Amino acid sequence: MKKIILFVSALLFFFTSVVNAHGPVRQKAEEEITINAPAEKVWGIIKDFSDMSWHPGIKDTKADKGNEKGSVRVLTLKDGGTITEELKKHDDKKMTYAYKITEMSTAKTITHAGAEEKVPVLPVDNYAASIDVEGKGNTSVVSWKAGYYRAYMNNNPPAEMNEEAANTAVTAILKAGLENLKALAEK
Repeated sequence: MKKIILFVSALLFFFTSVVNAHGPVRQKAEEEITINAPAEKVWGIIKDFSDMSWHPGIKDTKADKGNEKGSVRVLTLKDGGTITEELKKHDDKKMTYAYKITEMSTAKTITHAGAEEKVPVLPVDNYAASIDVEGKGNTSVVSWKAGYYRAYMNNNPPAEMNEEAANTAVTAILKAGLENLKALAEK
């Protein structure tokens, strides 16, 4: 009887440990906008991986190999932070490209659970995204999709690096970019 109780207790402890130690869950964000301009015009604004001047949050962009797979671009944000991204695929005919963040500067440092933590300029980890333009007659539908984890990969994240912070920041970036793209393309 003692062995059964001990076994059940150990099993419950193990199950509880596994449930509490799952870590972050992959998040997704997708924004879409219809633009009253032909797809070729819209794609012409965003197709160059080395030019993100169409996004209002970006001050400067530098890329080493243009639209070639593996090209690395460094985005300098209006607030001075930097994000480094790698081009994973670029298809001019299908009017789409995909990229992944490889490095980010630190926005600030906080103390959490007794340790100093660096909060990145975008509170995410393992971020990958794609942007697509689809023609619908004289209009275009632009879809920007991103998958990522919160910035703090351990359990009990601080507010600056939890899922809510990550989702809020990513959604704001996608929306701001698409709204500005619409304004530029419809001029």
